[in-house]
Amino acid sequence: MNDEKNSKAIHNLIMENRKSLFISGVTDVDNFDEKTILLYTQMGELTVTGRDLHVNSVSVETGEMNIEGDIWALNYGDKDRKGPISFLGKLFR
Repeated sequence: MNDEKNSKAIHNLIMENRKSLFISGVTDVDNFDEKTILLYTQMGELTVTGRDLHVNSVSVETGEMNIEGDIWALNYGDKDRKGPISFLGKLFR
């Protein structure tokens, strides 16, 4: 049972040639457009920035996501935040 719990908490990034990004351990997607994708993983906030970014697939059941485009940066934020903040939280941020 402990192994099952640990397997769900795995977070991986696999990037190929800065054009394709596979992410596991995704818990929520907050916002995305062609330049920025803000998502939440088992390890906290993650912002993907670039140009012509496209979310090819997202699986709620497995927590996997596939992104394509010209990837410039991967930036982790708050490690403890696993989901979007509330409206009041945004006001006091």
